[in-house]
Amino acid sequence: MTNIPETGRTPRVQIRLVVIQILVLSLLGTLGGRLWYLQIREGAAYQKEASGNHVQQVVDPAVRGDILDARGVPLADNETRLVVSASRTDLLKQKDDGKGVLAKLAAVLGLKPEDVQQKVRLCDAKTPQPCWNGSPYQPIPITDEATPKQALQIRERAEDFPGITAEPEAVRRYGAPGKANTSQVLGYLSPVTDEEIQKAKDTDSPYLRSDMVGRSGLERQYDKELRGKAGVTRYEVDNLGRVIGKAQADPAESGSNLVTSIDSRIQRVTEFELDKAMKVARQQFDKITGTNYKADSGAAVVMEAKTGRIVAMASAPDYDPNVWVGGISAKDYKALTGKNSDYPLLNRAIQGQAAPGSTFKVISTAAAVEAGYDFNGRYPCTSSYSVGSQVFKNFEGESFGPIPLGRALEVSCDTVFYYLSDQEWKKDGGINPKKGQPKDFFYKAAHQFGLGKETGVDLPNEVTGRVPDRQWKLDYWKANKDAWCKYGKKDGSYVEKIAYENCLEGNKLREGDSINYSIGQGDTLVTPIQEAVIYGAVANGGTMYHPSIGKAVISADGKSVRELKPRPSGKLPVSKATLKGMDDAFAGVITRGTAAWKFNGWPQDKIPLHGKTGTAEVYGKQTTSWLATYSKDYTVIMTIAQAGTGSGASGEAVRNIYSALYGVQGDGSIDNKKAMLPQPQKTLPTVRPDGTVASPKVSKDPAKDVENAQKDNTSNGEDQPPATSPTANTNSNTRRRPHRRGKRRTRT
Repeated sequence: MTNIPETGRTPRVQIRLVVIQILVLSLLGTLGGRLWYLQIREGAAYQKEASGNHVQQVVDPAVRGDILDARGVPLADNETRLVVSASRTDLLKQKDDGKGVLAKLAAVLGLKPEDVQQKVRLCDAKTPQPCWNGSPYQPIPITDEATPKQALQIRERAEDFPGITAEPEAVRRYGAPGKANTSQVLGYLSPVTDEEIQKAKDTDSPYLRSDMVGRSGLERQYDKELRGKAGVTRYEVDNLGRVIGKAQADPAESGSNLVTSIDSRIQRVTEFELDKAMKVARQQFDKITGTNYKADSGAAVVMEAKTGRIVAMASAPDYDPNVWVGGISAKDYKALTGKNSDYPLLNRAIQGQAAPGSTFKVISTAAAVEAGYDFNGRYPCTSSYSVGSQVFKNFEGESFGPIPLGRALEVSCDTVFYYLSDQEWKKDGGINPKKGQPKDFFYKAAHQFGLGKETGVDLPNEVTGRVPDRQWKLDYWKANKDAWCKYGKKDGSYVEKIAYENCLEGNKLREGDSINYSIGQGDTLVTPIQEAVIYGAVANGGTMYHPSIGKAVISADGKSVRELKPRPSGKLPVSKATLKGMDDAFAGVITRGTAAWKFNGWPQDKIPLHGKTGTAEVYGKQTTSWLATYSKDYTVIMTIAQAGTGSGASGEAVRNIYSALYGVQGDGSIDNKKAMLPQPQKTLPTVRPDGTVASPKVSKDPAKDVENAQKDNTSNGEDQPPATSPTANTNSNTRRRPHRRGKRRTRT
């Protein structure tokens, strides 16, 4: 029997009805659970989001803080310009995706339509610059150089230019005071990306889609301080988008100002002198290659010896950072990054690596003393040094007989350092070192002097250089063994022979490696900023500093000043007696050694200078010029690739930088009124009650002022001998360092 009335339903139909009932009940249960979740558990959150649908945000960009030199002169500030921008969102609503609008806009602005199209396309892995790498929802600037007439045309014919705006905006300006470009130090800005917005979302410094962020240099290093905080006003709107009230307003907070240790006058002089030295070098004939020197790149650093603060930093070639403002053109981008550009975006003062040549002997000298050799002992300065069948020659085969280490530094005698380094290599067991840890004094000294690691300068993307010690040799061999073994030939070309040797024993520290290393050749690489730290420490008595450019961060209202103090990084592994001996020797380099011919007439009794020249060989290229110098106040380093000898290429330039600092005239007299910075700037610029920073006037071109003052200097200009041959009547104390013709393996 069944309680279900007879309805004519078969058992199959009844089963189907039961299944349907179960499904319906399940769906109702699921729907009820979801409603509970949305309305009860997450109701408050969704209510908050829903209220946002009736709120529109208007962003008021923060004014970016200024970057000032040590005296308050603006190196980077802001100016109001008429900016024409395009909204991709509005353009994509057009039938042709806005191509017609952009073509008309190009005609009004006097630009090529393809250039305008390129500026609004989005960047991706397949799209070359120029393109927009910011948020696709943010207005894209087309130009920041619109005239009032052009802006008026766009605004009056708004129906012809949907999605196009023309508004006055504060844009970045790199003013180059006194023609001091300072490009690689300052860096540049570009729009924030969606990825960066997401990454910084939960930090204490989140981005808005309207933000411009630093991409290199100080703009990047101090972006958080300079950027400030954009203001956001939230308006309540109805379903038609009409404003019905103001919900909330967060005022914009201007970015802080960054005071640097850069002196714009010395910066200009340094840039000018580096550029001039390179141009002069290109006019000199290189007897080794049979062509003029290429002098294709260089760098210079002026640093306070007692604090590590950077007074000037130049890198060549350089560029105008203003090309990035408002979006970079395809032509400008190619000029900065193309194969024939020589890569001006690279800051060679912190990113340029080269063999240091004889400037490295400061480290070899310290290592020798640490190993037990008497600084005042006498060591053979022979014309050459032989290892088996291989001959390592001194400069032009010169021989000075037994001399102390100080004299070896003055005349830059290679064979003294060959001998000392080779003796230590043998004591450590040669190519198969003794059991236990080899002492490796010469390699350990380099690490103790700060090489092989970053100096900690407050600029992004600094490189480390290289100390080719045993561990590096092993790691490098493991990484390259297969390629060496495949390419190397026992009786092949020079490069093939080197590859063959490296395949067999590239993991071992060979005798020739240590000999080359002792004079800054072989696989050793340093940067100009590392040399500045080392010679600055010698100048101040042994303290190394992290180089710094930022000096103080001052709030926009001037009420908050945060000073950035110098930071010591360590001590040189050298006794006071050895430092004194080195100091005397480096003074001798200027007065009677390898740089004397460039410093004739310098008032050494009043402003003592010290220095070390260096000429580094690079396989397949011309020699790299190095000149490392210091006074009691400053360290000045200059290097030029493919430019010849250290003093020959850079001597005049470095001397002129010191002349600018101390007011030394061409005849050797000192005019204190013309001294730009006879003592390092210790005080901060004056902050006015309204928060602005007082700024002194800058000469139209400080470099020309110095050049005019040096016209009477007989050590400069046309009176100097050519850079490829010794001075007439040269003696053993005053000569330069041309290409070494010894059979050394120099793979730098």
